[in-house]
Amino acid sequence: MTTPDVTVTVIVYNDAARLPRAVASLRAQTHANIEIIISDDHSTDDTPAVARRLESEDSRIRYLRLPENSGGCSAPRNRAIDIARAPYLMFLDSDDELPPRAVELLLAAHREREVDFAMGAVRRVRVDNGRRTTWMRHLVAERRTVEGIEADPRLLFEHLSTSKMYARSFLDRHELRFPEGIHYEDQLFSAQAYCLAKAFTIIPDPVYVWYIDPFAAAATASISNQRHKVTNVRDRIHVQRLIDDFLVESGHAGLREDKDYKFLKHDFRMYAGDLPYRDEEWLSAFADIVNPYLETLSPGAYARLPRPERVVLELLRQGRLEEVRLAARGLGHGVAPRQVTADASGVPYWGDRVPTSDRARRELDVSDLELDTRPFPSAQFRHEITELTPGPGASLTLAVRTYDPGLRLPVGPQRAGLVLSPGNRRMTVPFRLDPVRPGVFEGTVHLDLAEAPLPLQGFAGVRHPVVRLQQQGLANSGVLLAPLAFPALTAQIEYRSGATPHEVAVEPENRNPGRLQIRWRPVGVTARVIRPVVRKVARPKVRKAAKLLSSVLR
Repeated sequence: MTTPDVTVTVIVYNDAARLPRAVASLRAQTHANIEIIISDDHSTDDTPAVARRLESEDSRIRYLRLPENSGGCSAPRNRAIDIARAPYLMFLDSDDELPPRAVELLLAAHREREVDFAMGAVRRVRVDNGRRTTWMRHLVAERRTVEGIEADPRLLFEHLSTSKMYARSFLDRHELRFPEGIHYEDQLFSAQAYCLAKAFTIIPDPVYVWYIDPFAAAATASISNQRHKVTNVRDRIHVQRLIDDFLVESGHAGLREDKDYKFLKHDFRMYAGDLPYRDEEWLSAFADIVNPYLETLSPGAYARLPRPERVVLELLRQGRLEEVRLAARGLGHGVAPRQVTADASGVPYWGDRVPTSDRARRELDVSDLELDTRPFPSAQFRHEITELTPGPGASLTLAVRTYDPGLRLPVGPQRAGLVLSPGNRRMTVPFRLDPVRPGVFEGTVHLDLAEAPLPLQGFAGVRHPVVRLQQQGLANSGVLLAPLAFPALTAQIEYRSGATPHEVAVEPENRNPGRLQIRWRPVGVTARVIRPVVRKVARPKVRKAAKLLSSVLR
């Protein structure tokens, strides 16, 4: 048999439906001299039958079935490494794909220069809405060869094993295999690969298609989407400790601050957005697991974080769990604290008290948020719905409370607007905010969704209303936080006297930061006739022909 240039292992467990797609992406590779190993972690569905059929269709495919389920990704990958025949190895999950030129491009990088592994860009595709993004785009933006991880420690953020093609000799020389019996195995494996590699090449081309399903059922959700499990937290912290030990053992202790920063900015940040939705018992268990590890991290890693993230971490370390929920709701959206308290010298701190310890004063000092000095368009406020009352039809009344901890708004009533833009057509509902005490305003706004100016073809999607304030000709828009849980309100609206009917739902966002969420879904003639016709007319060739005809008729 001809020796393959590259072995690509597809790991699978109870995924008979998506396995053919993954394998098809390998059979379509522009570099054809490959070996495909389907490594089955003892599936109990139709996966064995599907895998054997695929094996019978292509002589490049080999089917490997583990004698018992390992419960993770490591064992099926390691068993495949044991039997792989090629000098270069890649890994693919059964719910993902490789772009057509992935093998060709990574193999060319290896042949251009002898390196321990080559890596490329990962294209992320949201299953629910089709949105495409590039994972860690800034790290793979240009072609380069890195002489050791110390040359660019930022790469620790790109911890996927599937975006890389490894030299088999490199893995064998260091006896590098995936750690079995633990989750988040990619993080440890990749950290070890980065530290052990003398050189590796990065190419900007996409080499992996990663399908993200944030709303997958619990039984099929990926490990990273099982953050609601306390065991998931424990697994992630366990892997971090293993990485820390390896850095010391391998002589890379100097990377510790960069690795700690990666943990805080990426791993902890993933949990932080969920914290407002966790109950007291869960939060307490989370703190018990995470806080001891947080105490071991480098102070320099904390100092590199944005202030809002440092606040959440410090409140967690202090056990102020209810305040953790409040602080976590604003992450990434410029949401102000409800209250700040200044010490005798005027330094503002998050919350209702001046911290007593040096560390707490350092972490909860919100001076750099410039709550009282930043330009008005970027000033930070906090807008919360305190009561939501359904009205007739598709209307509702919102009681809104606005917190202004920087005292940016003048004393007295404030003009405000609730802004909503379905289909990129703005709808502004004016209302008034009245002062109730310094830095706090309240108002009521009546929103009738039947008045939303939808485009002719209707609108399918989600929008989050914002609160708009104005001062001396300048405008400020801020997110509107909803109650974390309330019954979804649904109604069918006969827009344009029934010509473009839609079903509209008002619901909590159920994700950080927990905004008011409004969802439109075309029904009836809008869905069956109008939107399909508009899609055809909107095709590039049709638009080009229309423009050409228009220019001829002028």
